[in-house]
Amino acid sequence: MKVLQFVLKNDPLKKPRVGLIIEGEVKKILDLETVDDKLPNTVIELLKQKPNFFTDVTGISLASLEQDDILLEDVILLPPVSGMDKVVCVGMNYKDHCEEQNVPVPKEPIFFSKFSSSVVGPKDSIPYPDVTQELDYEVELAVVIGKKGKNIPRDKALDYVLGYTVAHDVSARDWQLKKNGGQWLIGKTMDAFCPIGPWIVTKSDIADLYNLGIRCRVNGETKQDSNTGQLVHRVENVIELLSKFVTLLPGDIILTGTPPGVGVFAKPPFFLKRGDKVECEIDEIGCIENKII
Repeated sequence: MKVLQFVLKNDPLKKPRVGLIIEGEVKKILDLETVDDKLPNTVIELLKQKPNFFTDVTGISLASLEQDDILLEDVILLPPVSGMDKVVCVGMNYKDHCEEQNVPVPKEPIFFSKFSSSVVGPKDSIPYPDVTQELDYEVELAVVIGKKGKNIPRDKALDYVLGYTVAHDVSARDWQLKKNGGQWLIGKTMDAFCPIGPWIVTKSDIADLYNLGIRCRVNGETKQDSNTGQLVHRVENVIELLSKFVTLLPGDIILTGTPPGVGVFAKPPFFLKRGDKVECEIDEIGCIENKII
């Protein structure tokens, strides 16, 4: 199942809506408001009010789809989840990414964060901040938490996951690595530094989480190309450890790290410029496309 948030292009009020992708010769959207107009109109509120909703939703009649006939071209895609409490990121979490830097793989996950205000949609533009000269790209698999949990054991960790989406961990390398006392936060969390989407694919629809191709293209040229099998600390391990320290809440997202090929470690270094188009793609999930402006 693919879960998304959107607004109708012809809606003057631009009201957020929650929908499901209905696969077919042409992808269509089932607007959940047509099923029950009392349902919340954001994913995070659905998760809070109806924790099992996206487990039970498969029983919904699709009769209303024929009446509404919403096509992807009729909507503006929003981030598939927004207003979350936390955006947690894992650094140095691909074996081949560590190898390109000639550093050992971390024995424990390296955590940092982005503010939730950095989250934007799958086709939104990324304003180039005037304060940086070293804007870089990172494609990442993002985990969407489906229910509240603390001290979660590893063998139960995926029970707390709603699904997965694509994330672009935009990074200002000068502020991440050279300034601000060596702390990563400012270089990672400027406005629009976390595009996600295009939807959430529920965990049951991913055949093998650790065998997904993951890649990033800049202006059509492939810069990153790897596989989630290269993850050092798997999702279950990350959730187990993270939940020892913080309570995970519905809608929280965890960015699981990036593979090799980022601009800062290229020879010579390669940084984004205004006008560049960045595509981040993961097999079985989808592709997001963001322009640097």
